[in-house]
Amino acid sequence: MGQARANRNLLLVAFMWGTSYTFIKMAIAAKMPPSVINTLRGLISAILVYIFFRKNVKTMTWKEFKIGAVCAIFNFVVVQLQSTGLKYTTPSNSSFITSIYVILLPFIAWLFFKKVPPLKNYLSIILCLLGMIFLTGIITTGFEFHMGDFLTLLNAIFYAFQMTYYGYATKNARPQIIAFQLGFVQAICGTIYALTIDYSKLQQINWSTAIGPVIYLGVIATFAAQVIQVTSQRYTDTVTAGLVLMTESLFASLVSVLFHVEPLTQHLIIGGTLIIFATLIAQFDLRGVISRYVVKQNGIKKS
Repeated sequence: MGQARANRNLLLVAFMWGTSYTFIKMAIAAKMPPSVINTLRGLISAILVYIFFRKNVKTMTWKEFKIGAVCAIFNFVVVQLQSTGLKYTTPSNSSFITSIYVILLPFIAWLFFKKVPPLKNYLSIILCLLGMIFLTGIITTGFEFHMGDFLTLLNAIFYAFQMTYYGYATKNARPQIIAFQLGFVQAICGTIYALTIDYSKLQQINWSTAIGPVIYLGVIATFAAQVIQVTSQRYTDTVTAGLVLMTESLFASLVSVLFHVEPLTQHLIIGGTLIIFATLIAQFDLRGVISRYVVKQNGIKKS
């Protein structure tokens, strides 16, 4: 698989994830706690991975087990923060704030690999903060960072670390093994969370309303998306993968507005646009473009 095809596959993953915000919101509206949503998502995914890739799962090595376990723990923290945050914020806010992880990736590389971030990343942070001001309503209502926005910001931070580790994991373990462990650990941790912290809420679930969205989340947004992601990410670099996956915020907003979960507001457009520009600037190699242009012009003059 070439890098171009891998990036196209990740764009499909971004679409699947983008649709998940609205379906999570639907399940939450049916009184299903996020822990139960994540339990069922993980269970469905793990079962499907085992059905289709049982030979790989049965030959799992100890090294692959350890790598997959770390990926799975990161994944559970991310999905739990994301789905819990969605109880208190809109799908668009959640998706756009989550996209901040793309800006954090170079700084994590600095932390672990001692690679100093370029100046453009600081401009990205400024634009990103401005975007969050519009999205969270601070510009009109004053400083009031909602619990859902805070949990989603934590989700973005953990997701940045997860993406960085995935860059290593997908090159050192079979993708089917990682996908199985992602679902298996998510189901176990979600069950523990549901039977302890969310136990009193279990009888309130409207199963007839929640089951449809949960099946979609398990089959499409978890099983299909994770298998494609861990299979494709090994053929591209972490930062490029982050940029492509960032487009899930666009898909999330479009689906949310399409399903009338939230209105298309001016603040949503402005805030979302600023965050998208911030993420694009963080990844755009302006110096490289200028250098290639200069070389091309010099070549034309010589000829």
